[in-house]
Amino acid sequence: NNPFEYWITHDDKAYNKLMSDVQEFVSNPGERDVIVEEVFSDQMWDSLSKKMKDVGWAGVDEVDKMWKDDFRSRKIVGGFLTDATLGKKRLASMPDRVTNTIRTENGNVMRPTVINCFSGDLGTQEKWFKEWMEFMFETRVKDQMVYETLLPIKRSKYPALSEDEERLSIPLQTLCGAIFDAILVHMMNSIAPTTWQPLRSELCAALNSQKDSRTLEILERTYGDADVLFVQEAASAFVKTASASLGSKYHILAPASMDPKRDQNSLVFLCKKRFPSTASEFTDEVLSSLSKAPVANGDLYAATVFDSSNRPFVVASFHGDTNGLATIPVTDALLEKIPENHKLLFGLDANTYENEREGYQGAAKYQAFIVDKGLGSQHGVDSSMDVKRYTTFNARTYLQPQLNKAVAFDERYTNINVDRNPKDFILYTPRDFELVDTGRDNTGERTYTEDMMFPTLKFPSDHGVTAATLRLLPRRRV
Repeated sequence: NNPFEYWITHDDKAYNKLMSDVQEFVSNPGERDVIVEEVFSDQMWDSLSKKMKDVGWAGVDEVDKMWKDDFRSRKIVGGFLTDATLGKKRLASMPDRVTNTIRTENGNVMRPTVINCFSGDLGTQEKWFKEWMEFMFETRVKDQMVYETLLPIKRSKYPALSEDEERLSIPLQTLCGAIFDAILVHMMNSIAPTTWQPLRSELCAALNSQKDSRTLEILERTYGDADVLFVQEAASAFVKTASASLGSKYHILAPASMDPKRDQNSLVFLCKKRFPSTASEFTDEVLSSLSKAPVANGDLYAATVFDSSNRPFVVASFHGDTNGLATIPVTDALLEKIPENHKLLFGLDANTYENEREGYQGAAKYQAFIVDKGLGSQHGVDSSMDVKRYTTFNARTYLQPQLNKAVAFDERYTNINVDRNPKDFILYTPRDFELVDTGRDNTGERTYTEDMMFPTLKFPSDHGVTAATLRLLPRRRV
């Protein structure tokens, strides 16, 4: 959604200067670190708080006190953008995640902000605020108003929140989201008033508005010979687009429990020639055996299906949580539910890491785990693997809501927040398949450029393609 979120490989000097200037503004604001009220005025807050009351939100007067006693006098950078505690509470990033870009069957609906592909003019604070208020309180999407899509922020998940902040999380995150957007508009119009919006339009065309079509073009042109394709973090609108584009060749399989708000779903594409029959989903059976693993609706798809020779398969697609802590529990749960004599093909964004550390799932340990369970991966059937066969290489810029994850451009090879990891796996049952070949791709051309950060203008994903050629072994006689 955010064309500025990641450092991208780009030859345009205007892009590189803009991103350098943003980094400098945030890192060394100096006199530019003005108070919040100078970019989000008392009058703006009065209008916003009135709307909150008009729609029936409780606790607005308490949030008004927080505004007057705290937020209005904070510095825009040191007291807001880079406030680590505010980041841990998700008071600015949560409303952005929910409202940044809302996908509908009729197209995307976007919040007026710097960090998406909103097409209106954000050249002044006044223009921005008028558009922002209309979006939040007068725009209907998916049978509800935009403000109704906001989700409470739970202390159980974000313990930095106080009890009062949890109780007031809807109006409080709305205020913080507005302040955040106001700061970004002010910053961009200060450092690049005539160039940032045209540049954003160019990036949006390559990375956002044409992302689905470019993704499908790569799948069809470069990987159209594949019998099985696994896709993660796909929006429900992508399912419809993929069905129209590739539906004549592939069954497009999606979870019955897709989450329309979070809208990040794991899919399986099955070649109709190889798999002519209808798949039978059993995702809920797998999820029912999980207890505390961080798995959301849409993260997993699992089904049984027969191929053209009436051989039984289980196909599954999974998107792990950021730290990869659900990956082993989900793999275990899936293995427990596989019917006897079924061949397994399982593609997953395991979110595993090169370096094992507390709270993060190591890739080598996951490879050893799956081998111990009788599985193989694109890394083979040995318990060891080359942890430098990366499938991600990206780093967040200073132009996104989680600045604790931002990386200076000069630190893109060394900073711990750089995501350069072997995150993606294709699992199979070695009794049924032999690994013939494997590859990675961050260009869309079946090639992988090691030192190139991505997404790029030609490759719109922040994960490379992981490919494996498997030979189906002859049936064993009993």
